[in-house]
Amino acid sequence: MALIVWRDRLRASGIHLVISLGIALLAALLVFGLWYPYPYREISGGRELFLIVVVVDVMLGPLITLAVFNRAKPKAELRRDLALVGLIQLAALGYGLWTVFVARPVHLVFEYDRFRVVHAIDIPPELIQQNRSGVEALPLNGPTLLALRPFRDSNEQMEATMAALQGVPLSARPHLWQRYSQASPQVLQAAKPALMLMTRFPTQAALINAAVAQTKLPIEALVYLPLISRQVAWTVLLDPVTAEPLAYLPLDSF
Repeated sequence: MALIVWRDRLRASGIHLVISLGIALLAALLVFGLWYPYPYREISGGRELFLIVVVVDVMLGPLITLAVFNRAKPKAELRRDLALVGLIQLAALGYGLWTVFVARPVHLVFEYDRFRVVHAIDIPPELIQQNRSGVEALPLNGPTLLALRPFRDSNEQMEATMAALQGVPLSARPHLWQRYSQASPQVLQAAKPALMLMTRFPTQAALINAAVAQTKLPIEALVYLPLISRQVAWTVLLDPVTAEPLAYLPLDSF
């Protein structure tokens, strides 16, 4: 009898696991296809956040089902228990996805001599309300490419610098944003020849060559700038004419 009970429980838990994996796959398509496309799933910690959410949620439901499933229960009680398990699991998944959502990258900003990834949580709500840049502060369809405009005067520069020292990066201040195309000359002026990466990092030649191959241009034609995001630093390879980012590599080129 006990063997039959455990066989039924394992079967129910297995079915629940398959359903949970299917839901996790759909969630992954949303997270990595929209909120954290490459390279943000790596430089913004999206992959780690999502894995924590999924591992907890995928294991939570089937384990509870394993504990509560028993065909000896009245059908109404069994349905109620399984419905409660499903609600608990969906609530946990919803909370986890909300956490991933509010931490998502919203902009890649040229910050005078580097690129910086700005996340939704980085921008103070009061600054969003004061946004007059014409740029959507918190886009829902993935990060947008922006640049910072020149400071109007020394007072504005001092104010922004002091705010940055207090934890609000320049790139997270909407009133400084402008369209990336407006800053293309400044981007190219700040960028350095990509060939310098080979000289600076000779042991990373394979990594550099792999990124260069993605651009379809010779390394002699490319330029680069460093990129910073939270606690990691990468490098962006740029088109030498349009300044558009063409490839990213996990290399600290500061």
